[in-house]
Amino acid sequence: MLTPIKTAPMGWNSWDCYGASVNEETVRKNAEFMAKNLKEYGWEYIVVDIQWSNPTAKSHEYQPFTELYMDEYSRLIPSPERFPSSADGKGFAPLAEYVHSLGLKFGIHIMRGIPRQAVHRNTPLCGTTATAREIAKTSSICAWNTDMYGVDPEKPGAKEYYESIFALYAEWGVDFIKVDDICRELPHEETELVMLSKALQGCGRDMVLSLSPGPALIEKAELYKQTAHMWRITDDFWDKWELLYDMFSRAEKWCTHTGAGRFPDADMLPIGPILQDYDKANRTKFTPDEQITMMSLWSIFRSPLMIGGEMTGFDEFTMELITNPEILKMHSSARLSRQVWRREIDGKEYILWIAASSEGGFYAALFNASDEESAIEVPLADMELYGAHDITELWSGKHEGAVERIHANIPAHGAKVYRII
Repeated sequence: MLTPIKTAPMGWNSWDCYGASVNEETVRKNAEFMAKNLKEYGWEYIVVDIQWSNPTAKSHEYQPFTELYMDEYSRLIPSPERFPSSADGKGFAPLAEYVHSLGLKFGIHIMRGIPRQAVHRNTPLCGTTATAREIAKTSSICAWNTDMYGVDPEKPGAKEYYESIFALYAEWGVDFIKVDDICRELPHEETELVMLSKALQGCGRDMVLSLSPGPALIEKAELYKQTAHMWRITDDFWDKWELLYDMFSRAEKWCTHTGAGRFPDADMLPIGPILQDYDKANRTKFTPDEQITMMSLWSIFRSPLMIGGEMTGFDEFTMELITNPEILKMHSSARLSRQVWRREIDGKEYILWIAASSEGGFYAALFNASDEESAIEVPLADMELYGAHDITELWSGKHEGAVERIHANIPAHGAKVYRII
């Protein structure tokens, strides 16, 4: 059984900034920033995303059919050109040790399956006499990355291969595994997911298991909950209002499956400087109010919070966005979150969410999905809260006192969040 986690993970992932080209220097400087500025607020994971075995990656794009670093047992290992501390067979152990020394946790991205180059060379596997070619399912390939073939769970040696890679990650000191190409086409990959999850559970080290990419299949929700801690409910999420607007529907569909250590994942927060390997001046295209909406929805829904921007370039607004203690308390203590209604009023669209608090009382998030600022009045009775209740708006900290109705002026694409007692 997977080790339970009490709250949705909070951390940083290198993808939104660096794609396939992340290196050790970048990881270390972001870890140092998190330890100094964000750890006290609950941010703790530093995750290295895709193609860390590729020695020549220089941009956000994948290099198809490229030569990857691999050990003698068909297991991918970090490129020492990009991760110098991994040289001489050390793998990610020195970098993980450094992240741990800062009081943080270390994670990596992997693709499901076995390297194609291992299959083509028919290299050995650890713990079995079977070889890479003998366990591969060569018809099972990723549509957008050429690194791997799937593994056939029915083949002798397949189980031992997966056990060997998680034993290696445990030896390195990995705390978080993001597994890609395994979430949205489960009818093809379901048995491989089960085998992978069991290998992680038996490796002797607690690790958070995250599944990508989305959209996850709602009819497989119980399987995700039995095999992983978090799973993507969307394809890659970027800084476009259309994608943020669409997330309300996804969150409504998945909210009943959030909790008890299992968390539908709305994907990373593209905030601050992003896509830095394209242009160092790139910053999120979300307006400040759209970023508040994103953080409010992710938090009341209890999505994992994974920062995508280059943290060392955060401005004052971005820091305030991700360190609001009351919003982060809602993220950890919200329970039974759900959409109350979604309505058009006077030609404008509003969305209302509610959650119980594990500390007593409730949270309410009110969103203006229209393109202009507008005022709205919402009776607390809409949330089956009758009589006067004490409310405080969490982004501003404004205490409204005991009221029976919420009166709010909300910017276009903006949000207000309330603690109700």
